[in-house]
Amino acid sequence: MRAVRQHGQGGALTIETVPLPEPGPGEVLIRIQATPINPSDLAMIRGNTLVSRYPYTPGLEGSGIVVKAGSGLFPALRKGKRVACTPVPGKDGAWAEYMVTSAMRCSPLPAHIAPEEGSMMLVNPMTALAFIDMARKGKHLAIVNNVAASALGKMLIRLSVKYDVPLINIVRKESQVEALEQLGAAYVLNSNEDGFREKLRQLARDLGATLVLDAVAGRQTSGLLEVVPRGSRLIVYARLSGEDISLDPALLIRDDKQLSGFYLGNWLQSKNLLFKMRLVHRVGRLLPDILASPVSRKMPLESVEEALHLYTESMSAGKILLIPAQSHRP
Repeated sequence: MRAVRQHGQGGALTIETVPLPEPGPGEVLIRIQATPINPSDLAMIRGNTLVSRYPYTPGLEGSGIVVKAGSGLFPALRKGKRVACTPVPGKDGAWAEYMVTSAMRCSPLPAHIAPEEGSMMLVNPMTALAFIDMARKGKHLAIVNNVAASALGKMLIRLSVKYDVPLINIVRKESQVEALEQLGAAYVLNSNEDGFREKLRQLARDLGATLVLDAVAGRQTSGLLEVVPRGSRLIVYARLSGEDISLDPALLIRDDKQLSGFYLGNWLQSKNLLFKMRLVHRVGRLLPDILASPVSRKMPLESVEEALHLYTESMSAGKILLIPAQSHRP
């Protein structure tokens, strides 16, 4: 099969012909139909997130058809089904013609969901729902999100309206302010505008915004923690800046603020099977509108480097999907 490969931390991506993997016990082989580029993929490719072994194939989610099943009940139930899927941590991902993964990491696609939509069904939608649930269960009166023009940011805007959770959206361009306001965002701040920090400080205090979602990290983390109210919790869920975090411990000690991380795979591991099944059903219901991700382009695996460049240049323009050619059949 053809697959995208990386041979070292931060190294170039190549397209290679590699052996077709075989599913083991509890696993399935999926013929990939579509797979998106996510910010978390960029972090792994750049070496900001540790990869357990090289060479490896990136791709944290995708959709396809289960064409072969290993031993076990769940693999047998998944055979022949259209699924959304994620790789087993530490193993090869979805930027390939085929992927082997655990049957437990596959979610059947409802008939009304196309492969392109299904390929984006897991990472962003589940993360957005997790954040909204954290806000509600943690009794946070409002949320701050600093990558508001992203696909995930737009999902959070629509969810905040649905669940009546005030959301302060931070963007970097004035054009993004207008676009998010048209989407229904009530509070949008431009981080490059004069007086941004004081505007954020005042708005966060007025709304009681004590949950902060940080996808940038680096220097921006301490800046956010400084201006939000006492007792706030900041969750780092990506590292788009590529920078390390440095902050004054007094923010945590004196102001009773918390700094923590979020990784969807770890969060899901803490949940039981019934919770996961209900979550998938919830995503399926909300996917056509509230959890939808616009697609800007569909490109072949062979154009992965160009696709990465285009996505990095304008992440707010929409998702870029990689579509494998699949010249081989098992």
